[in-house]
Amino acid sequence: MQALIEKIRAFNGEREWGRYHSPKNLVMALAGEVGELIEHFQWLTQEQSRHLPAAKKVAVEDEIGDVTLCLLNLADQLGVDIVEAPAVSSNATGRTTPSRGPEAAPTSTTSWAQESQDEREA
Repeated sequence: MQALIEKIRAFNGEREWGRYHSPKNLVMALAGEVGELIEHFQWLTQEQSRHLPAAKKVAVEDEIGDVTLCLLNLADQLGVDIVEAPAVSSNATGRTTPSRGPEAAPTSTTSWAQESQDEREA
């Protein structure tokens, strides 16, 4: 991962993009790239989204690459270890979305977090 981050830094440096890569700008760019990724799935059924035609899969892969680059740039700017971040995420540790079994569809992270808090206080 570190080699990839170094390669991205070099790429950005060659283009003098550092002045544009504030965390605020990178988050905004990330949101835009996620929006472009979403466009490929809008209006598809769940089944269609699991079995993309080859051309669409290539386009989705490109957008995932753009999202990943934005996220890696953001993490780098903030000094966040991108490999360790998922391990400390509230979602990964179950603090905000405790397991309710496969039949429990999430309604919202906030409501589950509140239910969890209520259970601890009971």
